[in-house]
Amino acid sequence: MSAATTRSRTPDRLCAEAVDLARTAAEEAAAPGVVGEHEGLISEGDRVVTHFFGCREPGYRGWRWAVTVARASRAKIVTIDEAVLLPGPDAVLAPEWVPWSERLRPGDMGPGDLLPTDAEDLRLEPGFTGEEEPPPSSAVSHEMADLVEAEDAELTLGTPAHLAMAPARGTIAAVAEELGMRRARVLSRYGLHTAADRWEDDFGAKTPMAQAAPASCVSCGFLTPIGGSLGQAFGVCANEFSPADGRVVSLAYGCGGHSEAAVMPKPPQPSPPVVDETRVDPFPLHPASDTAPGDS
Repeated sequence: MSAATTRSRTPDRLCAEAVDLARTAAEEAAAPGVVGEHEGLISEGDRVVTHFFGCREPGYRGWRWAVTVARASRAKIVTIDEAVLLPGPDAVLAPEWVPWSERLRPGDMGPGDLLPTDAEDLRLEPGFTGEEEPPPSSAVSHEMADLVEAEDAELTLGTPAHLAMAPARGTIAAVAEELGMRRARVLSRYGLHTAADRWEDDFGAKTPMAQAAPASCVSCGFLTPIGGSLGQAFGVCANEFSPADGRVVSLAYGCGGHSEAAVMPKPPQPSPPVVDETRVDPFPLHPASDTAPGDS
């Protein structure tokens, strides 16, 4: 350890004794009655010392007024460098600032809100917009487009060159449009994996509902398949009584609303009434002659 380092850690005597000067500077910077007791000092360097005073300001528990004093070489007069309010070891501090993009949580967006997507978002990768030229070895090339135009000439009123809008069939952009790939960016492998993990956590095989289910969604009639690579492991529930109705569920998920879990038998139908058309029941309109008067 050098001599300069040793001197810098030893408080200067005159600066260390300038407690009243430091308190006066702190009281000028703070409101009256806010500066508390002297709580110590530290050496900032050769002939530079910082004094600490307690802060009595409401809402600043654990904060300290720090007043730095110094003196020139061979001088006996101590001067004020600065007086600031700093948090102490037990100070109440605001949490570390977090960018909005990291504070955002699912469900925070409301009507009219816009969520910008980072240009370098790992969940996305460049897609195909149709502006690129197909390679010479592409199956959808200019030669194939010419063949399609020749076929369309027999079905239209003239050649594509004489039409107001030439058909775009046969171009690689048209094929991309039909396959749903004509987008500036598409999901990357990382984006697919994060989506699969998120859906698996919400409606996967390890959830309590799936553990108690009589069967999995892969055999349920209410499961609606989805396209793409994620369709190999997920689908959409279409059972209005299921807790996952309208949600993307894992094929290994399940609930009590499985279509084949408990099939209700048809209720018994009562037999139709039997009408005996071979028997006639007489209903006389007049009483018989042997009936006594007053009898009905």
